[in-house]
Amino acid sequence: MHRVIQDRLEEVLADSISTSPAAAHLAAHLTDCRECRDEVSAMRRHASMLRALRAPQTEDPRPGFYARVMERIEAQRPVSIWQLFDSAFGRRIAIASMAMAVLFSVYLVSSERLAAPPQPTGSTLAQAGLPDKDTVLVNLVTYREQ
Repeated sequence: MHRVIQDRLEEVLADSISTSPAAAHLAAHLTDCRECRDEVSAMRRHASMLRALRAPQTEDPRPGFYARVMERIEAQRPVSIWQLFDSAFGRRIAIASMAMAVLFSVYLVSSERLAAPPQPTGSTLAQAGLPDKDTVLVNLVTYREQ
């Protein structure tokens, strides 16, 4: 294909060549040049075949289509553990669980106080060979560096 046709190929294919002197020159070239004329006609055939393959115009979906799609999506949503608390039974289970946790905590704290080891007295410290607590405090207070 010659440069004259290549530069204005879109106008030639669309048959929108104006009545300017350049348009007359293009028409004359297409009349005289068999190669350019054959290529342009082949391109027009290809364009018409592509137009024939075009998908038909799409129709709008029926009324309520989007609502039905959203309902199906909602129905397929996974069930969450938090949905359990939406019912009265779920709230009762939650309250009972919290009450058990509080009671268990109170039991643990009170059992630690009951089972705490007795504080050693002066006589038990002396039996173990350890100094008395008061003696250690007096030594710390009266300590002088020499």
